[in-house]
Amino acid sequence: MPPLRSTGPGPEAERPGYAGRYRLEECLGAGGMGVVHLATSASGLRLAVKVVHAHYAADPEFRARFRQEVSAARRVSGAFTAPVVDADPGARLPWMATLFIPGDTLAERVKRNGALDVAEVRRLGAGLAEALHDIHRVGVVHRDLKPSNVLLAADGPKVIDFGISRPVDSELRTETGKLIGSPPFMAPEQFQRPREVGPAADVFAMGAVLAHAASGRGPFDSDSPYLVAYQVVHDEPELSGVPDALVPLIRRCLAKDPAGRPSPAEIMDCLRQLPEDLPPVPRIPAQRTPDPSERGPARPASGGGRFRTRTGRAADTDAGTGTAAGRGRRSRMVLGASAGVLLVGGVAALAVGALAPGDGEGPARSGLSASAAGFTPWSVRLDASGGGPPVCTAGAGALYCVTGDGVAARLDPADGRVLWRHRAGGAPQAPTVLSGGLLHVVADDRLTALDPRTGRARWTRDTAGVDAVQHSAGTTLLIAPDGTVRALDSATGRPRWTRDLGRAGAQWAADGSRTFFRATPTADGSATEVSAVAASDGRVTWSTRAAGDLQPFAAGDGALHLLSFDLRQLADAVVRVDTEKRTVHRVPLPVPVDQAQAAGSGGTVYVYAVGGLLYAVDTRPETAEADAVRWQRDTSVSRLSRPVAAGDGLYYTAADGRLLAASARTGAPLAQTRPRPAPRSDRLVADLPAPVVIGGKVFASAPDGSVFGMDGSRPEDW
Repeated sequence: MPPLRSTGPGPEAERPGYAGRYRLEECLGAGGMGVVHLATSASGLRLAVKVVHAHYAADPEFRARFRQEVSAARRVSGAFTAPVVDADPGARLPWMATLFIPGDTLAERVKRNGALDVAEVRRLGAGLAEALHDIHRVGVVHRDLKPSNVLLAADGPKVIDFGISRPVDSELRTETGKLIGSPPFMAPEQFQRPREVGPAADVFAMGAVLAHAASGRGPFDSDSPYLVAYQVVHDEPELSGVPDALVPLIRRCLAKDPAGRPSPAEIMDCLRQLPEDLPPVPRIPAQRTPDPSERGPARPASGGGRFRTRTGRAADTDAGTGTAAGRGRRSRMVLGASAGVLLVGGVAALAVGALAPGDGEGPARSGLSASAAGFTPWSVRLDASGGGPPVCTAGAGALYCVTGDGVAARLDPADGRVLWRHRAGGAPQAPTVLSGGLLHVVADDRLTALDPRTGRARWTRDTAGVDAVQHSAGTTLLIAPDGTVRALDSATGRPRWTRDLGRAGAQWAADGSRTFFRATPTADGSATEVSAVAASDGRVTWSTRAAGDLQPFAAGDGALHLLSFDLRQLADAVVRVDTEKRTVHRVPLPVPVDQAQAAGSGGTVYVYAVGGLLYAVDTRPETAEADAVRWQRDTSVSRLSRPVAAGDGLYYTAADGRLLAASARTGAPLAQTRPRPAPRSDRLVADLPAPVVIGGKVFASAPDGSVFGMDGSRPEDW
């Protein structure tokens, strides 16, 4: 679904609501097929959610075709494609959520600024060839590659709209039904033998797209789709205006015979062999093509608090009806984005490996050997309803998890035995944490404090209208959108104080002591006021001002860490505020990254972004500027969870439920577990929690509803 210009709101666009668990916050466009909304996941990731029009939802044939679209789209989530995050083709109004990607479409770029130069076309061609390689290797044929289906993101082109079957695709019909595609960019066989269309048709379309980018017009342009069809099948392409260096390659792509067209790999080779006076094709580390078995995992949220959505463009809207710029604005915060929750992109290899979960009441042994310390890896299924992976936390040597349908449980870390269960409500709306000696669970607009020994509720409080929940050293804050803050005693639930801090839009963090930290960017995002708020009475004990639009993600060890975002809403630096000296230290990232989140461990911050790029940044002021970025890694996982550092290990999870271990010193991969994918192939997991480490043992949860434990000291046994 390419982005589209709004042609006026449809009926669904006028009624904000939900698609699954996602609140539809803003209408990005309405087309013949449905409405696309800006939305935000529980972990704060920006999404473009396409909701099908009601009259098409009532058509069984259309539902089947939409299900095929979702199936195709979720298989091709690579570095140069816009990943599907979640979908429900069986809903009353079927919907699909994809990543919200900043950037104009190629069609918009050419219309506004004219043809691209040779170097830009070369870079575009390299990205599109790699995208087609990704798409074809998982058995998908795009069939509708065109300029409006190519997003020019900051880190390279993104291909969107995989196999959309619209009720009306063009004026041309065949005896088998409607042609899929846009005539000026369709291959001859799409008109002549639509049932025999293969990957070579996408190469033909890529040639037409490159010609359009290089000259400002397509090789078969006409006002009549019938004349376009004739020209595509019978005439030679019109390539006047295309730079001479590109003509031979584009002409090969536009060969009438599919067998005469180059493969995507050959196209990449040809582009590399262009004359030396052209700028080289840039290679961004984050954009290595993932292995199909690793497509998917996710982006977490930082601990506690709420998350601001960032400006950008919808990655997926109704194809063929035009385009529209994404609406940049500060969206409202999402209530308590789950600590360590990550977003899943596509899950191309959810079927890798056999699934052998345990039952819902006891651990299922994995069959791995016990460690020298006597620990045997275990796995227990907590949620068999398909509600997603449980979210876990640790405290006092115990493991606590909350399932997607709101059941809290305490597990014995030694063997996975479930010691108690308590139904807290629906899906958790904020991080589950231990505070004041009790386990705090937020679900169904209620905060419930549970006795960690028995699982019994000790007290509850209403959280309707609350924008964020924060905890620090026995104090719980309920933060309203207008800046009003209510403080509760975490142990008893009794009110402590209420203050109107007058900082609507602020973001909060806590260091586990008796201080909360608040970060409030200025209206233009040029600076951020950072303040310390006393947990005892809500007084602002100090404030400082730091340059940039900053978002806090970790506090502790005498420092508050924040990510800095530039005007394009890309993360460009890590900022450390010394909470004793009030000094500010800024460490620029080598390459600004999109959809970034971060996690801290001592003086090291791990920054992770869409595409699988992972930075380790030393934020201590005494670190030499040249050595601040200790290492960077392409994890080969298109999205990963919040990494958790413990000792020499670094642990994170993937969309298919794998737990991965890497060296905290170098980022080098050490081990990974088998996949544990979701039980329903038509439902994708949007949120996947980060691992939990207790005494050298690593515990993770997976989309199949299981929680499992591994020995972090023996990754060779995984």
